[in-house]
Amino acid sequence: MKYSLVIPVYNRPDEVSELLESLTHQAFTDFEVIIVEDGSSVPCLDVVKAYEGRLDVHYFSKPNSGPGQTRNYGAERAKGDYLLILDSDVLIPEGYFEAVESGIEETGALAFGGPDRAHPSFSATQKAINYSMTSFFTTGGIRGGKKKMDKFYPRSFNMGVKREVYQQLGGFSKMRFGEDIDFSIRIFEAGYPCHLFSEAWVYHKRRTDFRKFFKQVHNSGIARINLYKKYPSSLKMVHLLPAVFTLGTLFCLLLILAGIVYGVLNQSGIIQIDFPGGPVGVALGLLPLLLYAMIIFIDSALRNKSLKVGLLSIPAAFIQLIGYGTGFLRAWWGRCVKGKGEMEAFKKNFYK
Repeated sequence: MKYSLVIPVYNRPDEVSELLESLTHQAFTDFEVIIVEDGSSVPCLDVVKAYEGRLDVHYFSKPNSGPGQTRNYGAERAKGDYLLILDSDVLIPEGYFEAVESGIEETGALAFGGPDRAHPSFSATQKAINYSMTSFFTTGGIRGGKKKMDKFYPRSFNMGVKREVYQQLGGFSKMRFGEDIDFSIRIFEAGYPCHLFSEAWVYHKRRTDFRKFFKQVHNSGIARINLYKKYPSSLKMVHLLPAVFTLGTLFCLLLILAGIVYGVLNQSGIIQIDFPGGPVGVALGLLPLLLYAMIIFIDSALRNKSLKVGLLSIPAAFIQLIGYGTGFLRAWWGRCVKGKGEMEAFKKNFYK
């Protein structure tokens, strides 16, 4: 068997159904599907059973241990020459396997990954979130687009690896977040390059609302510092940009507030100080934020051919950068300044 699709699942039976349905439309059929339920309270067993006659699908259930260990559980039971690591919230387009086959034939890759896109059926919010996670203007280009600000590290929503390489590296670590980047780093350290197969893309739903999205990217920012503590050389300049953006946004907001307060106090005659006038202070704070928002709106609206998605991409972009940036700064303070360990510093987030 050529491929084993390893898919961890946690309380997402509807998504599993959509993913399995997309796999029934593939012309390439030399693959098996390994579904591993990670201690879900809403299992997907009935969903999987409905596809047993249409796909070579296998269902396993285990106590909750996080996505990395759940993938390892599935990999141990896989039979394919290659393991394709997917998230449960993806859809596989027709031609995906042919693109993977072509990439392996051209490069001889033992480890690879592909980008993601938004499906036409996704909500406007989902499309905006997808934009913020894949746009060069939000540093999202590093996640698999053609414009990248760092070398390509496959992510667990669309990752492939030769089974022998997976076994040699011991699979995924016990990290709750950032475990896919941790695995990619170890692939590089073992001397295996990670190839980007730009045509082997998937539809990726990501989060469905901004609150969940903020939590996701905040935890990703925390994970980046945890990765830095394990692999100091893994921290690149691009990883600092969301933190810089967060601090810059805070400075702009303080400047706006100072301008408003100054204008009120000056108009009332309470105080007279040498500070840019109220309207000037507000303008100095607003200008960079408005300029960035305009760039995001125009780029997203053109890419998605939707003014609504363009507008929603503005808060999505700010949430993506500030969520990641605040998580990064929080983890830097907790781990690098206060010297706490990963489990002690973030047990409320990850290790309940």
